[in-house]
Amino acid sequence: MTSKKGKILVVDDDADVLQAARLFLKQHVKSIETEKDPNSIPTLLKNNRYDLILLDMNFTEDVSSGKEGFFWLQKILEIDPSIAVILITAYGDIDKAVQAVKAGATDFVLKPWKNEKLLTTVMSAMQLTDSKREVAELKETQKQINSDIDHHYRDIIGRSPAMLNVFNTIEKVAATDANVLILGENGTGKEMIARALHRRSARHENVFMNVDMGAISESLFESELFGYVKGAFTDAKEDKAGRFELANGGTLFLDEIGNLPVPLQSKLLTVLQNRKVNRVGSAKSKEIDIRLVCATNQSLKEMVAESTFRQDLLFRINTIEIQLPPLRDRIEDIEALTDHFIKLYSKKYKKEVSGCSKETIKKLEKHSWPGNVRELQHATERAVIMSESTILQPSDFLLTQEISDTEQVVFEDYNLEEVEKMVLRKALKKHEGNISKAADELGLTRASLYRRMDKYGL
Repeated sequence: MTSKKGKILVVDDDADVLQAARLFLKQHVKSIETEKDPNSIPTLLKNNRYDLILLDMNFTEDVSSGKEGFFWLQKILEIDPSIAVILITAYGDIDKAVQAVKAGATDFVLKPWKNEKLLTTVMSAMQLTDSKREVAELKETQKQINSDIDHHYRDIIGRSPAMLNVFNTIEKVAATDANVLILGENGTGKEMIARALHRRSARHENVFMNVDMGAISESLFESELFGYVKGAFTDAKEDKAGRFELANGGTLFLDEIGNLPVPLQSKLLTVLQNRKVNRVGSAKSKEIDIRLVCATNQSLKEMVAESTFRQDLLFRINTIEIQLPPLRDRIEDIEALTDHFIKLYSKKYKKEVSGCSKETIKKLEKHSWPGNVRELQHATERAVIMSESTILQPSDFLLTQEISDTEQVVFEDYNLEEVEKMVLRKALKKHEGNISKAADELGLTRASLYRRMDKYGL
């Protein structure tokens, strides 16, 4: 037997109506309360969480105009917009009831009602309340998640001319819905810039959806991005929304867009042009409203010349381009970045580290930082953990020795992980961050190279 659910409040000045509603509905819902005086509604709502309110349109002070019903409808929705309200009305007031539905009521029932019709209306209305509250909770959860994620990105550190130029561009374009393409080497902070654009946009209270295009296999591309309906393929046991639908109203961030195979670029372009998606297995289109931000460490213009990236897709995604400088081109920011990471990891690991010596900063400024800000972050984290002093010294930072393409590779030790890490750095530097070329030289797939880069924080 299905357990009864839902809490209902019935407000009517007719005792017989209250009695009839209570006797019938208590068989089908978990809790039902009745009230003759509508002036008690605010107090009742303050002290209880109802799933549905059945509200009379006319009370004794205003027998036939329905004004009291409209007044209390608006008052209820002001207090809790998620509550479904069903109006109880006489046959002659149907026009007023229709107006009330337009004003926010969920539905209306006529007196005297038929029990089957009343039950169907009540159950549908309570389902609507559940859906509204679920959506509200999901939005609040996403808002909190975004807030937690953004905590570490609240201040993008940088005083160099190159970064000031980036900040200036963000301020100009964030409030628009212009498509933005963020370019930069691995570890330069492309996702941070994407989040900054979202945070400063009119969509900031809605979802920021991050999609790593390099991590989605070709076979799963459509189902992941566009969703699918039950029965569309063997494992499709229920309907599922894709990333585009989930990002509706917010920002969709397509990271590593350059890794998208040419056949899939065409499908992506069609969706961006039409602003509609079709779930796999469905002929029905769903409109989408997203702000598109893309990022890559590859030269898409070179890829267009090599016919590995569609020119029309490039035109579609790069209304505005933001070029992030590598850390070696913004040396003046290293000290501020290091101080920021020291504060972050001193708190995380409960270490009393307050800063760096001047010699340490000089050492850091001389390093080429092939892994950019991400490499500096990991190096600082390790230094904070391992240091026995409150001021970090040069010896606390174990930096990979710079190796030119013509120099012999010399290892301080033969730890396999350190050797592999150094070789990965060399290949990435040689090919200027081009993942495909570096992977080819190393004899790896792009996915394998990405896994190793994640492992070593490159």
